[in-house]
Amino acid sequence: MAMFGLFKKKFESISPVQAQERIDAGAMLLDVRESVEYRTAHAPAAKLISLGALPKRLKELPKEREILVICASGNRSSQAATMLADEGFQVTNVSGGMAAWQRAGLRTVKK
Repeated sequence: MAMFGLFKKKFESISPVQAQERIDAGAMLLDVRESVEYRTAHAPAAKLISLGALPKRLKELPKEREILVICASGNRSSQAATMLADEGFQVTNVSGGMAAWQRAGLRTVKK
């Protein structure tokens, strides 16, 4: 039995700079880190929903907008993107997470 597409990603991955361009164009940024990480530094427009809480909070997310998912390095955001894609959301992963976001010189805030 052929298993074509079994490992096919259901979402795209983009750079932090591309993510900022999409945010400026109306995409939503979802940060799936823990609140202590988020308070250290996050993108100004980011909505925090930790990966563990995401399954219970899907109703808070818009199906009609692209959702960009970010974490610390890209691992949790990839898991979240898979979950959201399976639920029918328009989702894109931000490669390299907040580490790459900061290396790119993009703005962050602390809370």
